[in-house]
Amino acid sequence: MKTTDPNRKRRLRRIISGSLLVMLLSAMLLPMAYWSVTQLMPETFAQPVTDTNPRSNYWREVREGTQGYSAVKGQERGILIQNGGQNWRQIRNGWIANFGPWIMALMLGAIAAFYIWRGRIRINETESGRTVPRWALGERVLHWYTAILFIILAITGLSLLFGRAVLIPLLGPHWFSGYAELAMYTHNYVGPFFSIGIALMIVLWIKDNIPNRTDWEWFKQSGGMVGETHPHAGRMNGGEKAWFWIICSVGVAVVASGFVLDFPNFGQWRDTMQLANMIHGALAILWISVAFGHIYIGTLGTEGAICGMTSGRVSSEWARQHHDLWYEKVKHLEETTAAAAAPPRHERPPQA
Repeated sequence: MKTTDPNRKRRLRRIISGSLLVMLLSAMLLPMAYWSVTQLMPETFAQPVTDTNPRSNYWREVREGTQGYSAVKGQERGILIQNGGQNWRQIRNGWIANFGPWIMALMLGAIAAFYIWRGRIRINETESGRTVPRWALGERVLHWYTAILFIILAITGLSLLFGRAVLIPLLGPHWFSGYAELAMYTHNYVGPFFSIGIALMIVLWIKDNIPNRTDWEWFKQSGGMVGETHPHAGRMNGGEKAWFWIICSVGVAVVASGFVLDFPNFGQWRDTMQLANMIHGALAILWISVAFGHIYIGTLGTEGAICGMTSGRVSSEWARQHHDLWYEKVKHLEETTAAAAAPPRHERPPQA
């Protein structure tokens, strides 16, 4: 049975209104009361003065790599935060990413300046059409196999290292994301195949790249790149031997560090992979920079040099000028090209 007593309704309204007023006054007065008491008795409520945030001790311990319990199986499963990652990121995005482009730019600038000053190193003698064998078919296939993979790895690796600064402004975040994923997978899968080429090159050509006194004299005369005289050289001159031993040292270190990154399930810890990543990036930039010089000398810088890696044979005049000691050993294999052996067009007998 519903009540219609007006007095009861008024009492309910007063109770509700009074309750709301008490809640509002309490919300305002309680903080003021606490502030008043702390002002009257500051010694009692004074907080101890510390130099650091008390919570920082907790996070400092976490960042030290202290291991705790984790039900997840795997390497370093009990470490919440691995502090080395921050140090690695600062070095990779700092020193390597900032100074790497300058190293490559300085090398390209030096090559351009040398070409402007010296020009192309020409063959002094007029070519007669006689040639000698320089590189066998298997050697050429191995060279181009490794060179092509080197270029692919250089492009994809530099894209991943400098892509945020260089490619995102050009492609935009969406397109760069797709390209970066493709570059990463290409780099990771091509790397092991590239290492096979490096290993075969070392085994196949180490016998021709043992340093000797002739190489020292070659370097003293700047390899014939300055002046008109050309120092003595065997099958490999001093510069080619230097490039070979860069492959054996810097190249092998790049390949080895790449394997550490490519196969992370061999038991290596994260700090090992971070160190391998820094070694891989820094030495790869150095290797690419030196490769600029190797490519220049073998193509634009020296007339006739590229013929050895395309046709397998070089002109006798080129061999005598740049590798005279080696030429004396192979000159009995000279052949005359068909074009050189054929008589001039006006001397050919008329057709019957």
